[in-house]
Amino acid sequence: MTGPEVRVWKARTGAAPADVLLDPSGTLGHEYDARTTPDMYVIDPSGRLVYAGAIDDNRSTRPGDAKTAKNYVVMALRAAKAGRPASPAWTKSYGCSVKY
Repeated sequence: MTGPEVRVWKARTGAAPADVLLDPSGTLGHEYDARTTPDMYVIDPSGRLVYAGAIDDNRSTRPGDAKTAKNYVVMALRAAKAGRPASPAWTKSYGCSVKY
């Protein structure tokens, strides 16, 4: 996807990410050793990786199941904002494999 295509996708789907990182060459994916999609990373303002892994603890794709999941990304963001280390700092991600 290109930047303009992402803007159209966001408008069409109602997606509300603060930012979207486009990495068509896979440079950052390789740097962070991304193996599945989604593979989630929380990076603090100094550029330090503070969390890597699954978005949550629920592999289900059924609507509504995310509401009961333990969201590791939210937990890591809250910890970073409070100046604490993320716990857990790493989980095993799940999803489709990344094809480089």
